[in-house]
Order: sequence, then C-alpha cells, then structure tokens
Amino acid sequence: MRRLYILIIFLFGMGSIEAQNYVSTIPNYEIYKSLRGKPLSNKFSNIESVKIIYSLQNKKSYYFNSSLIRLHYDFVTNNLGYDKGLEKFNSDNYNDIDKNREFLLGNLNHIKGTDKWILELAASDHMSVILIEQFYKLIEENTFIGKKLSFYLNNQNALDLYNKNKFKIPCVKSDYIFNELKYQEVVTGINVGILKQYKIRDLDSIIPKFNEIIILDGTPETLPNVKGIIVNELQTPLSHLVILGKNRKIPIMAYKNVLNDFNITKLLNKKVELKIESDTFFVKETNKKIIGKKNFKKTKKLTLNTNVKDIVDLSKISKKGIDFMGAKAQNLSYLIAISKNNSFKVPECAHAIPFYFYIKHTQKKPISILIDELLNSKYKDSTKWVNNQLQKIRKAIKKEPIDKLLINKLNEELGNQNIYKSFRFRSSTNAEDIEDFNGAGLYESKTGIYGDSIKSFEKAIKQVWSSVWNESSYWERELFGIDQRNIAMGVLVHRAFPDELANGVVITKNLFRDNFSGITVNIQKDENSVVKPNKDEICEQFSIYDLNLFESANPNFDVDYVSHSNLNKNKPLLSSAEINNLYKVSKNIESRMNKYWDKFIFKPVDLEFKIVGEQRDLYIKQVRVFND
Repeated sequence: MRRLYILIIFLFGMGSIEAQNYVSTIPNYEIYKSLRGKPLSNKFSNIESVKIIYSLQNKKSYYFNSSLIRLHYDFVTNNLGYDKGLEKFNSDNYNDIDKNREFLLGNLNHIKGTDKWILELAASDHMSVILIEQFYKLIEENTFIGKKLSFYLNNQNALDLYNKNKFKIPCVKSDYIFNELKYQEVVTGINVGILKQYKIRDLDSIIPKFNEIIILDGTPETLPNVKGIIVNELQTPLSHLVILGKNRKIPIMAYKNVLNDFNITKLLNKKVELKIESDTFFVKETNKKIIGKKNFKKTKKLTLNTNVKDIVDLSKISKKGIDFMGAKAQNLSYLIAISKNNSFKVPECAHAIPFYFYIKHTQKKPISILIDELLNSKYKDSTKWVNNQLQKIRKAIKKEPIDKLLINKLNEELGNQNIYKSFRFRSSTNAEDIEDFNGAGLYESKTGIYGDSIKSFEKAIKQVWSSVWNESSYWERELFGIDQRNIAMGVLVHRAFPDELANGVVITKNLFRDNFSGITVNIQKDENSVVKPNKDEICEQFSIYDLNLFESANPNFDVDYVSHSNLNKNKPLLSSAEINNLYKVSKNIESRMNKYWDKFIFKPVDLEFKIVGEQRDLYIKQVRVFND
C-alpha cells in the first residue's frame, strides 16, 4: 500500500509535466530531460536547455517544457495570465530597474557529456546583481544541481560587474563552454560517399576523389572537390573553409575526436551517409547511390574591360569600375565615399591597377603559350598535369619583366606623399566578391615597399597576378563553371598596417539565431588571422543586438559572447564604446552599399576591419555581399 501511495505522488508530480508542461522543482536529471529543448541560439552545439521563470509576485518557480514552449513570453501569457503585451513584457522584465520587474527569466543549461550546469540570462537582460544572485540561489535550492551551478557571464555588462568583484556566486566565461565543445556544424546537409582519411600534408601529392567523404587531421588550405569533409579542429565561423564550404553546399563539420572514434573509423573505405545538423551529426553505412559530379553546362562569363589604361584613384568613384578593376577595388571606392560622414577610416592612398596591365603582361608569348596549352589541352582532366602546368604559368608571370610605365606611375602616385612607404597589394579579380562566388582566400596579397629592391612594387604585383593560377583558385573556378579564358586580375593598392592592434570580420546578420536581429563579429589580437587561424588559436566571437527594448541610462548595445581570444587571456578585445561604434558603422555600410549595388533584395554584407594605432582607430578595409 505504501509503494502505491509513493507511486501516486510521483505520477501526480509528473502529471504537471504532461498536463501543464512545467514543474516547480527539478529533483533529478530524468525530470530535466523530460523538459529540455534546444537553445534559441545555435552558438554552441553542446548545450541542452530548460527555460525558467520566477514570478516575483507569486514567489514561484516554473521550469517549463522548452521543446513545446520556445519563449518565456508565451509561457507567461498562456499559463500565468499575463495580458500586458510583448512590448511591455520586454520593457519591464529585461530592464535594469528592479522595481518594474514581474519575472526573473533565464535558461538552465547543461553542457552535454559533462557535469557542468549553467544559469544563463538573455544577452539583452540587464538584471541587477542582487536579483541574479537571488535567482541563482533559488535554482541551487530547488534542483538536484546544487553547488554544481555556475552563472554565465555572456555579455559586457555582466563581465564588467564581475571585474569589479560584484558577484558572490560562481561565475564562468565563454571558455568554460567553448573548451568542452567537441562538435561543430560548419555546413549543414546530407551526402553519400566513400569514407576516406587523409593527412593534411598528404594533400599536396594526393587528390581525394569526388565521390569521397574525407576525414582530415587539420584544416586544409585548399578545399578538395569531395562529397563531404570532417576535420578534427574547430573552425572560426567566418573562416575561409566555412565561406567556401557554404558556396560549395557540401556538408562540412568539425569533430575533435573523429580520428579516435571507433564508430566512425570502422566505416573507413565503406560507402556512408553523412548527415550534419546544427547540434548533432550521423555517419552510417548505406546502400544509397552516390550522386555524380556536378555538371556545369553553362559557363559563367566574366566581365572584362581593358579600355582603362591608367592607375585609378579610388577616392573618386568610377562608373562600372567592376568591369575594369574588379569588385574589391570598386567596393573600397564606395567605402571611401561612405567614410566621409561616418566614424571609421579607410586605408589611405588607395588606388587600383586595372585589368589592362595584367592582360598586357600575360599576352607575352612565354606566358600566353602556357595558358593556351592549359585551356586547350586534352589532359585537362589530369589533376597532376594541370597542377604542373599551373606552376609553369606562375613561374613565367614572375619571370617576365613588368611594364616600366606602370611602375613609374605607381612611384609617382604613391611616392609623392611622405607618410607611408609600405603598401599592401591585394587581388581584385573579376572572379571574386561577386554574387554566388566570393572567392575567399583563393588569391594572394603581398607587401611592396617604395624604393626597396627586395620587396619591390614589381615583385609584389607579379606575385598577386600569378595567384590567378594557383591550384586552389583554378580548381574552384573550374568547379563553379567559370570561364577561365576571361579571368583577369586587377590589383588593389593601399598603405600597409604594421601597427594593427586587432583585426576581424563582421557579417551584418545574426548567424547564431534565425530571424533575429544583430550582427556577428569574429576578431583576433594583432595581425593573427581570423579567416586562417593557426592551430589551437581561438578568436573572439560575439553577436551585437539593438533590440530597443527600453530607455536606459546604459546606452550600450547588447553583446552575446560565444568565445574570447586565448591570445588575449580570454579578455574582450573591444571596449563597449568600440562595440557600439562597430555596430553603427556596420549597419550604415550595409544600408549604403545596398543602394550602391542597387539590390532588389536587401543583402547582408561581409566586412573586414582593423583596430589601428594608439588612438585605436576603426578601419574598414573591405566590403562585399554576404552569400549565405
């Protein structure tokens, strides 16, 4: 009889989960598991979450089913009789004025596969320390988690309070979660192929086959033409592997344990299906058919105008500049115009070398003969032969003397000012920064120093020109059906930056949460690359929101951190004022560039920026359409 009584009590408690989809306490993991769902943001793939509401008026806690009920507002409306509307709810309950609040709102997060439990507030929540600590203690007391609970410092406000020693509860930063991350979706999707494993160093001599799904022990410099890719190191969300992978639309993932996971390695050399989702993946043996190579019947024609035969001053906007100097140079010209009424700078002494000079140089017989041999050859399907021919073309481009008239004009344009001697020469082809093909990382940039015999302007220009015929750039164009006969290299020239304190990339879209406002930022200390990081380097990642929820004494935008730079001791690289300015500048550029591009459908943009010098000036050095 006593056992039946206990069972009735237990079922009555569980009944609240099924009937009302919430409980007031979580006595064990089974109850938590019955309520858990995915976080609204996919910034981490290793988190399961249960939403929590504490009613300050009723003094009651509500842990509710976070798969069925996605928003706190939906719960209070449908279960607690709240009828004041969404705007009032947001204004009162995310504010920094405690007396206006009716509810404490949060997420009880669990890092899967660990015993780490985290209280997380919305990045836009300005809850006071007193209420945060009250909220924390309530969860500590009415769940089985107890002292294992930590408070996640996910925004600048919380970090500032922590740095002032305001908290008396255990607090953690993003590295606490990020360091536990084992899996990361790079490009979602499903594909079938033969599972193979290669070492990065072997890719110089071995070309994976198109019907393979490959496992790699690092991040490849060049993206092989395969059915899917699994790497064993986490990726920067805006790295070249990610950008090129999204262009390819093949499933790509990072999984730290892939080389030692028997459930995967036992499938090597077998036909498998790879399925990648935001928070999980599947690799299983299959009898499904492998789809053949993409067949580009229509070759994408490239615009090529060689009528402009002089160096172009980018401080003056050229009409149809894309046609004769490439999109990268034309877009910088737009940026220069936008910067005149905005709080950012652009690279000084910006000029462009038009396509005319590249075409003139490559029409010389030693070069043109080699290019014709490549494009007309019956051996074009032989990767080994093509790569050998590409090497010969690059060597010939570098060997032939450059037009002295071009060098004289450059010396005249860049040498007459006495401030800068070091200049960056960057690719601006007619096959990059264009819709559906951004060419990220395919071409090279080089530094040239005025009057220097070793790092000469001539050497820098020819190195950039020759990168048209890099293996990675040639094969990527071939894959996308781009006409190799009309490829041309313009060169963007501006002063170099030996004193950068940080560099980064902005996408004017929230990449971590669908249909939600904000921009996404990746930034790294000094000159260390965001798009091609060295092994074990972690960059800072965050989203910036402008929710306009309420009038506040704190004018800062809301920041949601995903990771901090391990090169900067896991401390933020930008101040609140710099973050505010970056957001305003980015959204302004997005708006203005869409007008310049005359886009029928408004598109987010991809920006590259630097923080430079003692004054920590914000420089925007590049803008292009973000092809998501």
